[in-house]
Amino acid sequence: MPHSHHSHSGQFCRHALGSLEEVVSEAIKQRFEVYGLTEHVPRYRLEDLYPEEKDLSLDELSKQFLSFLNEAHRLKEIYAPQITLLVGLETEYITDEDLSHLKKLLKDNERRIDYIVGSVHHVSTIPIDFDRVTYEKALANFSSEDGVYIIGNDRMERFLSAYFDAQHQLIRQFQPEIIGHLDLCRLYTPSLDLKQYPIAWGKLIRNIEEATRYGALFEINAAAFKKEGWTSPYPGKEVLIQEKAGRFALSDDSHGPQTVGQYYLDVADYLVHVGITDLWYLDRSLEPNHNGRYISPRRIEGDWRLHTFWKHRESERRGVAFQ
Repeated sequence: MPHSHHSHSGQFCRHALGSLEEVVSEAIKQRFEVYGLTEHVPRYRLEDLYPEEKDLSLDELSKQFLSFLNEAHRLKEIYAPQITLLVGLETEYITDEDLSHLKKLLKDNERRIDYIVGSVHHVSTIPIDFDRVTYEKALANFSSEDGVYIIGNDRMERFLSAYFDAQHQLIRQFQPEIIGHLDLCRLYTPSLDLKQYPIAWGKLIRNIEEATRYGALFEINAAAFKKEGWTSPYPGKEVLIQEKAGRFALSDDSHGPQTVGQYYLDVADYLVHVGITDLWYLDRSLEPNHNGRYISPRRIEGDWRLHTFWKHRESERRGVAFQ
């Protein structure tokens, strides 16, 4: 403690900033003890590239990810005396082709990937977290069936159900050690009450139970605080992970050194407010886990709020020197 399991850098992600080493240096500066490096896996269709990537070929994207693994392991070794760096990846699930490639990627690099962050960013092949216009396009994709126009709750029910079904397939097939931003599907509708959509809600609970069964950690993702209308991290407090014996880990989902540890004090306030007393993190293990990777979840002993990291951050917020 403290820790983060989800991060990006401008060196290997076009919508982030800074080099991977700058991200690591900032994490050390902020007194992180465990920090996960998890760039996005490559995409495998030209139509899935984001606008800032249009000058890249699919082959270049794949080589870029392998370069990330090389650099991450170089930094892991160099900075070992100062910080525990874990090398992982963040998944994509756009079509089934992504899952086939992910299976091969993991097999080809089985000794170089410590863990995976299981995330879904698309619904029916359309990005849902790029901008509001694209999100609305994804939602509109569920506006008709067999020539019948669908609006309101029925359309949203189908959209949410598709998101949670994709998430379930990812969880079931790959059993990711970290479940990434569980309710990203409501990024642009932060006040959406998922319980009002009983079919989708049932699928969400199914996913939580499936991930809890094999021992996944659910990330408390601080990046939600920078999104319009969000007053909590992902997932929102009504998502009943605790009631299903789910376990939580922290992630800043940083996109460069400038967002390392961003909103962590807000996360701490939120955790106290909703009564989350236990936090977990990933650590290296002598025994393989369910995926055959030498990484296991560990519970933070004692009261996580008493760690000097939080006292240091609180002193910074008040503008006084930490003693």
